[in-house]
Amino acid sequence: MNGTTDNVFDVIIMGAGPVGQTVADRVRGAELTVAVVEQELVGGDCAYWGCIPSKAMLRPVVALADTCRVDGARDAVSGPLNTAGVFGRRDRYVTNWDDDGRAHRVKEIGAELFRGHARLDGARRVAVATPDDHVVMLEARHAVVVCTGSRAAIPDIPGIAAAHAWTNREATESSAVPDRLAVIGGGPQGVEMATTWHGLGASVTLLEPEGRLLHRMEPFAGELVAEALGRAGVEVRTGVSVGELQRRRPAGPTTVLLEDGSEFEADEVLFATGRAPNTVEIGLETVGLMSGSWLEIADDGRVLGPHLGWLYAAGDVNHRALLTHQGKYQARIIGDVICARAAGQEVETGPWSAHTATADTFAVPQVVFGVPEAAAVGVTAAQAERAGRRVRAVDVEIGEVVVGAKLYADGYQGRARMVVDLDDNVLLGVTFVGPGVGELLHSATVAVAGRVPVDRLWHAVPCFPTISEVWLRLLEAYRG
Repeated sequence: MNGTTDNVFDVIIMGAGPVGQTVADRVRGAELTVAVVEQELVGGDCAYWGCIPSKAMLRPVVALADTCRVDGARDAVSGPLNTAGVFGRRDRYVTNWDDDGRAHRVKEIGAELFRGHARLDGARRVAVATPDDHVVMLEARHAVVVCTGSRAAIPDIPGIAAAHAWTNREATESSAVPDRLAVIGGGPQGVEMATTWHGLGASVTLLEPEGRLLHRMEPFAGELVAEALGRAGVEVRTGVSVGELQRRRPAGPTTVLLEDGSEFEADEVLFATGRAPNTVEIGLETVGLMSGSWLEIADDGRVLGPHLGWLYAAGDVNHRALLTHQGKYQARIIGDVICARAAGQEVETGPWSAHTATADTFAVPQVVFGVPEAAAVGVTAAQAERAGRRVRAVDVEIGEVVVGAKLYADGYQGRARMVVDLDDNVLLGVTFVGPGVGELLHSATVAVAGRVPVDRLWHAVPCFPTISEVWLRLLEAYRG
């Protein structure tokens, strides 16, 4: 490499995914100068290999399932999904993996975009190795924000390299439907990809080493989703682990050998087995941190460690909540913290203040899109009890007691739970499972984050006949 250019900015952002872009937009609003560095596509994993393409592919599957649940409408549906149409829809939403539009938006807000690999080079310094073999040195007056995200974590299983296993990237890029697909991992990504590819015509086997799917949610969420997948034709196996993969010919099938001694064949194997931080070779060691580690942060976004008051981390890389919307929430908090400190203003440190990411701990929402959807915010009943809270969990069967749900889908099946703190009389967590429940979740998030008293929720009247009338049924059950 050769050549050095010195550039000084108020803020340097490593990573131009949705989280990095949100930080940039926030600090530019205070007229701070900003450099954004990206080595892949501006927009990040979410835009090209994660949330956007996966949901673009999944939506036709869900829409078809919704139509087939309604008498009179199902008769208008004939034949399978048009896979070329589904893949074309995905390609439009990822702009054919072209980031010109997103790159233009970064520049439009007044940030300077640098293409290349960013490495910390000591306090407030970032070295950018550019595609043309130069090194550009950047210096930050106020802050460096690490928004490098995460990558698929692939287990060290014999034969995995020869099997050319899929990760989320291959699963959202492929335009060919495998005859047989094995999905390893029953978390949100595994459930969504199993639903998608089965809907597109693949024979899917879903394996989860834990005893149930979606094990971070209430137990009934994984149980109901597993039952629905099974009814649709997906083979769901829990409590099993992969011991070895064998693919003898590059174009041939892969034999999946399980640790219980059984085996089966698949044409492709997708690993949805968690994420690892993109912190290898980004210079963490130059500021006293361990290369390849998750970055632990305070609630104001600053990375914990001596002499690191200038270093922040937002999004997946801090391991708080590996969700785009939560990363963007952290980015807004961090942007405001940086702006306040740059202006010499006091930073608020109390819970739920403008400069504290309290929701990371108490009110993280997530929707697992599928047939049915599973949506949750806050903590489960078991998590609350382990934390020493005195709680009561209230359940209702949505399809039995909510007229709006019955009208939404004939034979509607779903369940809702709210976890009530008996001492404070507020909700600590809410979970919904059923068709269309993802759009209910923000009301629950407002209730949990706002710590709305249950007695006041009684006066929030849901419209009839909508699925949101489940709130009335939950409160009626709670009041006895």
